[in-house]
Amino acid sequence: MKPIEIKRAIESNLNNSNWVTSYDKNSESLRVIDKDYNKGVTIQLSALQDKFKENKDKALEDVLHSVREGLQLLRASTTLTGNEKNIYPVIRSTSFPTETQDGKEFIYSDHTAETRIFYALDRGSSYTLIDKATLENEGKTLNEIQEIAKFNVRSLPYSLKEDIVAGNKFYFLHSDDGYDASRIVNESLLKEMEKKIEGEMALAVPHQDVLIIADLRNETGYDVLAQMVFQFFSEGRIPITALPFLYENGELEPIFILAQKKPKK
Repeated sequence: MKPIEIKRAIESNLNNSNWVTSYDKNSESLRVIDKDYNKGVTIQLSALQDKFKENKDKALEDVLHSVREGLQLLRASTTLTGNEKNIYPVIRSTSFPTETQDGKEFIYSDHTAETRIFYALDRGSSYTLIDKATLENEGKTLNEIQEIAKFNVRSLPYSLKEDIVAGNKFYFLHSDDGYDASRIVNESLLKEMEKKIEGEMALAVPHQDVLIIADLRNETGYDVLAQMVFQFFSEGRIPITALPFLYENGELEPIFILAQKKPKK
């Protein structure tokens, strides 16, 4: 589908008299604005073409869900005090915006060359990224939020599905709670998995809703991992990175996997 066709499909399904849209032909983006707040969300239409081509109904459903959640958050206040148990880390790519369109700066921590850790207040069906102004208004520090978020993500339940391909073992964490990729900062989980690994340990967060842990025991495992991560990345609602990471001595190192050869460290 062309961007203009995606635009029409979205607009015809918004069904809310408080929302108005504006289309930027040059950037091929659609902005949906809540008239009560004069704020909104922007959709990059050209980035959605592959997803609409693959499955129009699912792609449209995902976009509409993101729009509704985003506009709903505009009406919600962010209060951290008393809601500490609902603060979690959120993994995003380094290209993810570090501030809102009206200039509010998000708090975040450096993670890898490919990823950053943002911090969110969970609201049940959605969450709000925490900004610096909120932090300062409530007299909290980034260090406090980091520790609270790490503790909370460790307490989240999870299960792992296993698959063996060409003698390599792959584990998939998909709880569908919005924080699957966030488990990559759960150091106790990574240490526990490291004990099970017979080959080299690799991790991947291709999108928000999955964490892949790989036990790479031969050369083929690297190619399988690369193809797997790219497929997840292209299908994810909130993509993060198509690069996997080697995990060694508690450190994550992004790796490029090319030409069916194990990458040199």
